[in-house]
Amino acid sequence: MKKVFFVFPLLAMMFLVSCGPNWEPLFNGKDFTGWEAYIGVPDSSVDVPGMERNEEGVYTQPLGLGNDPLKVFTVVEVDGGPAIRASGQIYGSFATVNEYGNYHLRLEVRWGEKKWAPREDKPRNAGVLYHGTGDFGAGLGVWKMSHECQVMETMFGDSFRMGETFCDITASRTNENERYTFDRTAPKVSFGNGLPAGPICSKNPMNEKPTGEWNTIEVLCYEGASVHVINGKVNMINTNSHVMVNNKDVPLTRGVIQLQSEGAEIYYRNIEIRSISKIPEEYLK
Repeated sequence: MKKVFFVFPLLAMMFLVSCGPNWEPLFNGKDFTGWEAYIGVPDSSVDVPGMERNEEGVYTQPLGLGNDPLKVFTVVEVDGGPAIRASGQIYGSFATVNEYGNYHLRLEVRWGEKKWAPREDKPRNAGVLYHGTGDFGAGLGVWKMSHECQVMETMFGDSFRMGETFCDITASRTNENERYTFDRTAPKVSFGNGLPAGPICSKNPMNEKPTGEWNTIEVLCYEGASVHVINGKVNMINTNSHVMVNNKDVPLTRGVIQLQSEGAEIYYRNIEIRSISKIPEEYLK
């Protein structure tokens, strides 16, 4: 009996160590608790009742924080369960109120049918932004300064810099006129707005599912490193994350998480997070 008494706690401890902390939902499936919405400047093709335009009929101001008259972000029922719908009609950020660092984020996304100006004739586009810091609008006039795990048709997992954020990625290209691509065997290249390589690095490999199917996106962040995982396959590793604040270069290792509305209808569901003490070796090999 004494052996049983000691073995069970030992097995339980081994189980907890192997599995790590439990997943915690970021979306309660009912409302926007824990989130806030920032809506950018509408395209001139969009009718926003009561919103002023200039003499050319162009909107010049964002709708701002907590002002979403066209319901760009809503909670809906889709495929038998709750999801956050981003209509895409106006560019916007659906952001966590809390900041996070050293975590494993996991969620599912699926495209809807609708596309809007100015991207109605372009590939469907959205994104998962992490380490968001500073003010809304610092990234392309809408989003906080952050790193992005791109969610665009044929580009799931691309790495993009919002605002004055920077990172290093092992990447290569065959000529100076093409974009760099993630390459585990290549030297590190620095990415960011204003740098020779620019703000974008293409993923490798492509592992997204056909439009209309659910894709699982994971982002693992620890200290200055982050890993993008699309449907179970790593296709991007970023290191040396940093940001310019008051003309000073400082590490960027935590911030809010943002989900994009960017010209195409998209659904986000099963959004969950857990803390990590390192990025597991199987993601880095």
